[in-house]
Amino acid sequence: MKSLDELLEMNENERAEYLYKEAQKLRKRLNPVYEEFIKINPEYAYWYTRYIIKDRWLEAEPYIMKDPFWTYQYALYVIESRWREAELCIMKDSYCAYKYARNVLDNRWPEAEPYIMKDPKSAYWYTLNIIKGRWKKAEPYIIKDPYWICEYAKDIIKGRWKEAEEYIKKNKFWWKEYCNRFGMEE
Repeated sequence: MKSLDELLEMNENERAEYLYKEAQKLRKRLNPVYEEFIKINPEYAYWYTRYIIKDRWLEAEPYIMKDPFWTYQYALYVIESRWREAELCIMKDSYCAYKYARNVLDNRWPEAEPYIMKDPKSAYWYTLNIIKGRWKKAEPYIIKDPYWICEYAKDIIKGRWKEAEEYIKKNKFWWKEYCNRFGMEE
């Protein structure tokens, strides 16, 4: 193990990664002084909690909640249930919000829907796996991306999406793909 002086010469991310790897080698928790360096890094605080502590690490949670992805991962794999205190953080990333709704809540998440719907990819996956039918409120956002127009028409509408055709025509590649999928002339 490096000395405290050597650790202080590293940047925060390098230090957290190094200490997490040392804990992995030892297969146990480190001295609380070293844990202070880990807990301030959302990624390594998550890994340390999941694989070393194997339970919630309350002292690290405010730091984990600074990053939507690691907050979602923590809820899914450490808490293994809804984490209400962290939901505002998770909502900051539309795809993490979708994944949280699908894998943690296993249900619609109305509070996050205004954020999810604004990202075509997240809106598509949320519609496909959570709503399981058309999501009219999200369509004005999905219609902005030709790839997701094609996917939405194929998997959700299960046919042509006539309202979106004027938008997809602007992209020759995706218009051709759309026409091929639905047996249309270009």
